[in-house]
Amino acid sequence: MKNKHNQQVKTSASNRFDMSSFEVSLQQLNDLLTDESGFYSWPTKHFHEVYPRIYVGNAFVATNVMRLKRLGITHILNAAEGNSFMHVNTSAEFYAGTGIIYHGIPASDTDHFDISVYFEEAADFIEKALAYKNKKGKVYVHCREGYSRSPTLVIAYLMLRQNMDVHTALAMIRQKREIGPNDGFLRQLCRLNQRLSSEGKLWNK
Repeated sequence: MKNKHNQQVKTSASNRFDMSSFEVSLQQLNDLLTDESGFYSWPTKHFHEVYPRIYVGNAFVATNVMRLKRLGITHILNAAEGNSFMHVNTSAEFYAGTGIIYHGIPASDTDHFDISVYFEEAADFIEKALAYKNKKGKVYVHCREGYSRSPTLVIAYLMLRQNMDVHTALAMIRQKREIGPNDGFLRQLCRLNQRLSSEGKLWNK
């Protein structure tokens, strides 16, 4: 059943396009994430370049400075900052002296965690990373496995800064890497999609 999240439809003259084309259901997004049999896939590599100069990956590479340097990474966005088993305990100090610019977001990979409060912050950091040194920056966005938290933040970036709708953004990343944001995160991306579409900010109408 489609969950409309109490969608408010504006009827002003400036917003006449049909909002129904923007209604996104959890099921639609999960269908993009699974194969024909309805199965999710675990990432086959430590990291993938999911968009030009944006890499999504796991903690193994995030803590390997030599590997990061070889990749030419200039910025790190840790979507799982913290010291529990489910988090990755790095910080700006961890990368001190490497030249890598760090930003941490303390997200937990649970359905009830509100990662949407970090969407703008993460999008700003990614945008600055890509603009770094005359558009030479490369950003490594990671959580523990590079499966739920980090791809969610990259999808939000593509929606907020590249004006993609949630289907396009999610499908683009899924083509490059096996991902599986939890249902709570997918719902928050659906809500972001509704807000941006009502504001006329998505190009894929």
